Amino acid sequence: MSSASHPAAVALPSTWRQFYALTKPRVVQLIVFCALIGMVLAVPGVPSWAQVQLAAVACLGIWLVAGAAAAFNCVVEQHIDARMKRTAWRPTAKGELTNVQTLSFSAALCGAGSALLYWAVNPLTMWLTFATFVGYAVIYTVVLKPLTPQNIVIGGASGAMPPVLGWTAMTNVVAPESLILFLIIFLWTPPHFWALALYRVEDYRRSGLPMLPVTHGSDFTRLQILLYTFVLFAACLMPFMMRMSGWFYLVAAVVLNAGFCAYAWKLWRDYSDALARKTFRFSLIHLSLLFAALLIDHYLPRGLT
Repeated sequence: MSSASHPAAVALPSTWRQFYALTKPRVVQLIVFCALIGMVLAVPGVPSWAQVQLAAVACLGIWLVAGAAAAFNCVVEQHIDARMKRTAWRPTAKGELTNVQTLSFSAALCGAGSALLYWAVNPLTMWLTFATFVGYAVIYTVVLKPLTPQNIVIGGASGAMPPVLGWTAMTNVVAPESLILFLIIFLWTPPHFWALALYRVEDYRRSGLPMLPVTHGSDFTRLQILLYTFVLFAACLMPFMMRMSGWFYLVAAVVLNAGFCAYAWKLWRDYSDALARKTFRFSLIHLSLLFAALLIDHYLPRGLT
């Protein structure tokens, strides 16, 4: 093996890791998980093998388009990312990947995911997924995020779409039940993200982004987190009230939302960075377990729910 070929052999895996990092894997995994919940809840009873295959293809398509949006976000915010400790490691922020490389990668993922959804799932799911891409990558990232401290509230609509995408993938219809799931994630997003912004406030101040803790201070932000958790609590009861779920989900929802409200109350009364970090981490657990409870409840015998 020549000395010239050896660096290329070493660089290739590293380059692929950099491209993979652009897709924000943990965020995309949560997106696909929420979409999968929508798919499962849209199908009464145990899905057929054909429905399982359809769900798998839809998950792949949604993953590709979500990864494309994340990569596009990395290009737009590369200079902001470079000023923040939380994001300075990203390949675009470090200059390890060029804008042309990243945009080409984003376009390839978006094109592949959209084609897969259009031809193998249904056109409605493709167009809704593409609209979500535009909502996150362009409307939120380019327009709202640098413009208003309410960016995460308005932009949260894009992040709340996965259950709707999952539901339409299986039924080709935007059903009211899927909009309830949308509402839950929409209301969950601000307290989740503002908890992060509280203990990362200096990062956001350096970045120049008008995040709520920077523009309105810690006290106001903590009050908003508390109020949102109260409204979220009510929204999380809607699946039970609309008979989408039964008692198992109701108990889980009450426990999880009581925990989220308790964290928000403590954060409002006696702030610390450590508590804000715990609140942020609990918010992730909250959403994951809430949707997992919906999934379990869906397959419990009706007598138990």
